[in-house]
Amino acid sequence: MRVEQVGDGTPEIAVVAGIHGDEPCGVRAVERLLDEPLTVDRPVKFIVANEEALDRGERFVDTDLNRAFPGESAADEHERRLAAAITAEIADCLTLALHSTQSYAEPFAVVNGIDDTARDICPQLSVAAVVETSEYIEGRIFAAGRAIEIEAGLQGSDQAEENALRIIREFLTATGVLPGDTMRRDVPAYKLLRPIDKEQAESYEVFAENFKRVDAGEPFAAADGEELTAEDDFYPVLLSPYGYANVFGYAAEKIDTL
Repeated sequence: MRVEQVGDGTPEIAVVAGIHGDEPCGVRAVERLLDEPLTVDRPVKFIVANEEALDRGERFVDTDLNRAFPGESAADEHERRLAAAITAEIADCLTLALHSTQSYAEPFAVVNGIDDTARDICPQLSVAAVVETSEYIEGRIFAAGRAIEIEAGLQGSDQAEENALRIIREFLTATGVLPGDTMRRDVPAYKLLRPIDKEQAESYEVFAENFKRVDAGEPFAAADGEELTAEDDFYPVLLSPYGYANVFGYAAEKIDTL
């Protein structure tokens, strides 16, 4: 783990990148920002999390870091020890955590509840949606403190890096670290309802688009050519054929506009 602070004092704002070693967009965006002569109005810390996994180009070393929080300093697994160290660094901070996905090219935010922070900060970020995931937070960075996760775009793409850099700037401006103003926009908010199970098969397809409503009776995916149809209306989130081993993604409902 690498920690770099910009500005004097005790930071209450943090940016975390590299939680997964196969998602380098956030790390590259942080490094580009730190190469600039930053002028800050309040201190901020930048954390490059799983350096060992990043060096290997693998998602994790022993276990998924974003399922290991708040961690355990004496654990056998590298990521559980690392989670404990990160938790100590960000416990008193509002944290932006950067990820990428195999399912959606546009950036979106993930929060643990639509609270005042989400309502204030997320509309100042150039995200396509906000996803409330309070039912699915076990072991995630939300267990370490207040956080907003960003899925910055497609894993490994240059655009995800550009999106991450832009959203870091917007977040730091919205929280008073960087001087200037942000632009507010209406952002649709969704709540995860359930995982969409994926049975064992040799090939998978998805027909639905993320954040576009699937009507009851509509086919949305297929396993070995056998179509799966919706039992009720839902909005797909993180839907992809091969992004997860056991699920296609998640079914969500639209709950608000922030």
